[in-house]
Amino acid sequence: MTLAIVTGTSSGIGLHTAIGLARQGVTVIATVRNASRADALRAAAAEAGVDLDIRSLDVTDAAAAAALIADAGPVDILVNNAGRGAVGTLEQLSDADLQEQLETNYLSVARLTRLVLPGMRERGSGRIVTVTSVGGAVGQPFADAYCAAKFAVEGLMQSLAPVVAPFGVSVAIVEPAAVASSFTDSVHRAPAGPYAVQQQAYLDRAATSFASAQSAQDAAKTVVEAATTANPRFRWQTSEAAVRFAGLSLGDLDGSRVLGVTSEWVEPGE
Repeated sequence: MTLAIVTGTSSGIGLHTAIGLARQGVTVIATVRNASRADALRAAAAEAGVDLDIRSLDVTDAAAAAALIADAGPVDILVNNAGRGAVGTLEQLSDADLQEQLETNYLSVARLTRLVLPGMRERGSGRIVTVTSVGGAVGQPFADAYCAAKFAVEGLMQSLAPVVAPFGVSVAIVEPAAVASSFTDSVHRAPAGPYAVQQQAYLDRAATSFASAQSAQDAAKTVVEAATTANPRFRWQTSEAAVRFAGLSLGDLDGSRVLGVTSEWVEPGE
């Protein structure tokens, strides 16, 4: 029986990924930062008629992560989904703000991946899927710390992928665009200060994007596919909007295409 660990499953993409994998017969350990927030996950599992092994895990707690992996047994699939956003440009951000984004969106992913790699390598099989963001391909105004961490984790995984492939371990990243979920509820917002006009323009544009966002359930289908497909690849987008947006950067050799688009985001409306 295939065993998967999915982090950040209390809501959104993580919740639906855990359910989707369980529906395919995968044994799923679904982690949540706070066990008191697992009611929606339990309800979704009951409605879907699947069983989940729900466990508490603060992904930034290295000792807790090590204990989880040691207790889980052979892990066939790791889905790094837990994450947190932040709104603020560099002058507004403290070292603590930057460190928090790195800890949650980059370092915790690196630790968990490192923990499962020995077993996967020794068994000659495994799948590591990390949910990043189009913000891991395109830097965005007032998402400095978040995009930096997502860029870092994409670089980590792209560097790791060819090294572990000969051992039967497949590495993938999944890049959603705007997704309708509670993710934005936990976003840290730095005081706007002298950037108030630009920040408000950005927030107004973001609100418009999230008003027509992809559903978390739909986005999770791509994560499940990346984790289970017989034809793995490295980079996945969850929607046509994500394909278009990530493509801005991936084909932008001098950087002008991206900056031409994102500069408009911080211009006040008429």
